[in-house]
Amino acid sequence: MSEAYDDRDGKIWMDGTLVDWREAKVHVLTHAMHYASSVFEGERAYNSRIFKGREHSERLRRSAQMIDMEVPYTVDEIEAAKAAVLVANGFTDAYVRAVAWRGAGMDMGVASARNPVHLAVAAWEWGNYYGDAKTRGAKLDIAKWKRPSPETAPSQAKAAGLYMICTMSKHAAEAKGCSEAMMFDYRGYVAEATGANIFFVKDGEVHTPLPDCFLNGITRQTVIGMLKDRKVKVHERHIMPEELEGFEQCWLTGTAAEVTPVGMIGDYTFEVGALARDIAKGYETLVRA
Repeated sequence: MSEAYDDRDGKIWMDGTLVDWREAKVHVLTHAMHYASSVFEGERAYNSRIFKGREHSERLRRSAQMIDMEVPYTVDEIEAAKAAVLVANGFTDAYVRAVAWRGAGMDMGVASARNPVHLAVAAWEWGNYYGDAKTRGAKLDIAKWKRPSPETAPSQAKAAGLYMICTMSKHAAEAKGCSEAMMFDYRGYVAEATGANIFFVKDGEVHTPLPDCFLNGITRQTVIGMLKDRKVKVHERHIMPEELEGFEQCWLTGTAAEVTPVGMIGDYTFEVGALARDIAKGYETLVRA
């Protein structure tokens, strides 16, 4: 398979039709390209079943509404589109990307109420997001950019525009030999990584940032449920930067990341400990159940 994402064999679902991969195109004056009027979902299929797919489809529609768009497809129709893409491409295990955006239309300025909203679904085979970090522990930089206040942007929307500072932060991290970056929020609390939520362990209890200005991930919620099922106490709270020194273990959660242990954040080191390994293994079992 070609490495370029615009030059592959296969099918992509666009506005109700399966089209050839290379023909899945939009116009250069598409509103989303100029003004970030786009939302998306990242999902994984295991054994031909998308894990919590319906929750992702529901969130896609909510995200669109938060940025003043209405996805012109129901949750059932989005679910059917995702299933059709997997079948058309012959995938059983795959990453699935659903994206909704304002296209080209009567408006070409900040306002875009007259422009149509489109939906596309693509899927591809994707291995571990952070390579061998699941066994060795990911190495994280500390980003200079901060997650914005919810009074500045709709922080609970999975909106494309909110990822601009994530892209810059991850590029800076990779330039330093890291695979990811941890971000603080606008108040200086520990927030998340560029595309994943973060958890810490201390004295057998788990601490994770309160998602009051960033996305409360579906994988994050799943892992909290797993921890509670194991009778592990979970603290969802504001975490100060100086607390990093006292944590023993750390891991990231996300659809792409799944559950990935962290070995280092800046100058702070963490062990790939028993709880991190147990949750990673348990998650792998759960998604394939």
